[in-house]
Amino acid sequence: MEPKLSLIIPVYNAASFILDTLTRLTGWKRDIDYAVQIILVNDGSRDATRSLIENYIQMQDPSMEICSYEVNQGKGFAVKTGMLAAVGRYRIFTDADIPFGFEAIDRILYYLDFKEFDVCIGNRKSINSKYFVKVSTLRKLSSLIFTLLISRYVVTGINDTQCGLKGFRAEVADTLFPTLRTKGFAFDVELLYYSYKYEFDIKRIPVTFEGNYESTINLTKSSVQMLWDILRLPFRYHFSKKQ
Repeated sequence: MEPKLSLIIPVYNAASFILDTLTRLTGWKRDIDYAVQIILVNDGSRDATRSLIENYIQMQDPSMEICSYEVNQGKGFAVKTGMLAAVGRYRIFTDADIPFGFEAIDRILYYLDFKEFDVCIGNRKSINSKYFVKVSTLRKLSSLIFTLLISRYVVTGINDTQCGLKGFRAEVADTLFPTLRTKGFAFDVELLYYSYKYEFDIKRIPVTFEGNYESTINLTKSSVQMLWDILRLPFRYHFSKKQ
């Protein structure tokens, strides 16, 4: 039976909390009244993440799936890998600690299904969101500059492109993800950029932060790479049109 939802979870060096996530996923799956495909993508973790997931699937919940590869490729590559393996009518990805909870996943599914939006994304900066995380002044400044740049010149009107919770109708995901080229954290911007170019209907929902904040991001390296990836988007888009 075709699942209603495919839930994609990219995972990297998550050994300290992944068993808690897996247990929560199993409990949530038992409570819902529709079929769900859960795909965990191990993005070349260097700790025990892969073995923990594989053992859990084997011993506790064989309905879950794992995709794994040895060398870390980046979050965008991991999400794309999961999306290409997904078969559900709706596809949602979220971070490995389920930071915005299962209620937000249900709300995204509602807007994709009953409200028939093409894309639905979490918005941490909504006035109705509850997202309070202690970050350094440098990270705050970098985030502000990044947001101003992206919302002004790339995806006008969206003030939070990087929320790790986004959903797509199957046909939309099948259009966007095969052409996704950004492997790193800027992949969210590429997805939204193409969503605007294809004139997909996008819904933004407020979110409440429930997860941890064990960041694995190298701020300097990631910022430079993200800027380079974003600057290349118009060239990639026009090249793909010619193809």
